[in-house]
Amino acid sequence: MSDPAPAAEPSVAPPALGGSSRARWLPWAAAGLAVLALAAAVLLWQRVGRTQQELARRTMELQTELAAARAQVEQAQSIAAELQAKLGVLELRVAEVSLQRSQLEELMLAVSRARDDALVQDLEAALRLAIQQSELTGSVQPMVSALQGAQQRIGRAAQPRLNPVQRAIARDLERLRAATLLDVPALVTRLDELARGVEEWPLRNGPPPARPTSAPSRPKAGATPAAAAPQPDAFWWQRWQAWADRQLRDGWQRLQQAAADLVRIRRIDPPEAVLLAPEQAYFLRENARLLLLNARLAVLARQFDGARADVRALQRHLQRYFDLEAAPMPAVQRALEELLRDLRHDALPRPDETLAALVAAAGGR
Repeated sequence: MSDPAPAAEPSVAPPALGGSSRARWLPWAAAGLAVLALAAAVLLWQRVGRTQQELARRTMELQTELAAARAQVEQAQSIAAELQAKLGVLELRVAEVSLQRSQLEELMLAVSRARDDALVQDLEAALRLAIQQSELTGSVQPMVSALQGAQQRIGRAAQPRLNPVQRAIARDLERLRAATLLDVPALVTRLDELARGVEEWPLRNGPPPARPTSAPSRPKAGATPAAAAPQPDAFWWQRWQAWADRQLRDGWQRLQQAAADLVRIRRIDPPEAVLLAPEQAYFLRENARLLLLNARLAVLARQFDGARADVRALQRHLQRYFDLEAAPMPAVQRALEELLRDLRHDALPRPDETLAALVAAAGGR
């Protein structure tokens, strides 16, 4: 038997040319990669460092800003606390001012009300005084003047609560101006005229009233007078003859008047008028004058009933003791009748609406 043939040894192929070149640049590539990685790491580290520095700087800035903000917050808190304290003080002062303002308004209102009350009281007193003056004088002019003055004072006061008073014054003024009243001065004048003529009233048992002496008739134009005044160059007997004619004519007139008064035939109905002595004529006339003066005083005092009673008493006195048919008694009788007709009692109008409005204003209603 033959020995087996030896196994063939594996053949080792020689490395190729390309593989040897690849093996040579791999370390260099790894080294380059490492360098690149190192460079990238360095760059990254530098960037991280810069980032950290930036972060640190920003952190410092933030801390600084935070500290400043804290300081500002603390300052703001202190300012807020101070403002809060000042606000509390201001609120307290505002409350005090509000209280003072309300007190001042109340005081002003009280002063205004007191002024208005004083004005109302003053107007009421002035109006009542004017009413008394009107009652004494018999004229509405004092009341009209008082109402006009009150209207002007209320207009200057300009208070709304006095407007009703002003309207009442306007109505009373219109009513007073439209009123027709008795003319007291004219009545007093008529009574005075009658009192002055009492001496001319003839009595029943007295002498008749003196007849007026007839004045010598004036010569007509162109006619020669019966007893012409003597010229300066006239003879003395012509002057004596003119004087004698004048004395004779005057004596004849006096003789005729005495003869007419020598015998009187009259009828006297009241017997007491005949029984009165002639010297009682003075007292009869003075009694008539006193009745007229009493009527005058009654008219001035606005007592027309008393004045009418005095006039009626004077009429009875005249019918009993005076000659009503002789002049000037018919005119006297007519005057007395007119007085009785005119002496009527006219009540003075009163400003009642104004008084009521003033009382309401004073009461605050």
